[in-house]
Amino acid sequence: MTTGRPRGFTLVEVLIAMAITAVIGAMALGAFSRSAAARQSVEEQDERISGARSALGRMSRELSSAFLSEHFDRARFRERPTLFKGRDGGDRDSLLFATMAHVRGVRDAKESDQSVVEYSVDADPEFPGENGLFRREKIRIDDEPDRGGAKSLLLHHVVAFDAEYWDWQKQEWTRDWSTAPGDKTLLPPRVKLKLTLRMPDGKTTRSFETQARIAIIRPMDF
Repeated sequence: MTTGRPRGFTLVEVLIAMAITAVIGAMALGAFSRSAAARQSVEEQDERISGARSALGRMSRELSSAFLSEHFDRARFRERPTLFKGRDGGDRDSLLFATMAHVRGVRDAKESDQSVVEYSVDADPEFPGENGLFRREKIRIDDEPDRGGAKSLLLHHVVAFDAEYWDWQKQEWTRDWSTAPGDKTLLPPRVKLKLTLRMPDGKTTRSFETQARIAIIRPMDF
């Protein structure tokens, strides 16, 4: 009894096998690509959410320590250098206030816990066409609170920043608050903050809100 020669694959069979393998490979690659894109999107979204919550937490902490003081050198300053100014700018509000929440960046630095802090929205230099939330801090309180200090970018992809102030006398929220001479004499007891960010898909937005309670609303005089 003789055995026949082993029969190999024909060219057609090889081509069919290669085509099937290529199709399966393409499907697997597409699935992996979609999975990687979804994972990246989720990570970017989590990063933006975390950034918004961190920014609101920082603003709330500094606002809770906002203060006015009648104890200043009247020979040097014509007006009280400590202030609180909340300006309604539509979707681009701004906050400028004196606070006792300054943290020394260098050990034994000759700095107090008092500073002037400003939050504002401006064009983001890292993402053209978008806005960012900026924080400026001036560690020496003087008669030019709206100038000088160190300005840094706190948050990217900001669509809107809104602030409202509780007027306890009128029992209503107001969009502006100023303690400049001739304006209000007290700080607002509560400040409502709202940040709106653009999500990674570029189409949807998400808003985050919090409230800060200011501990000392009357000017200190001691």
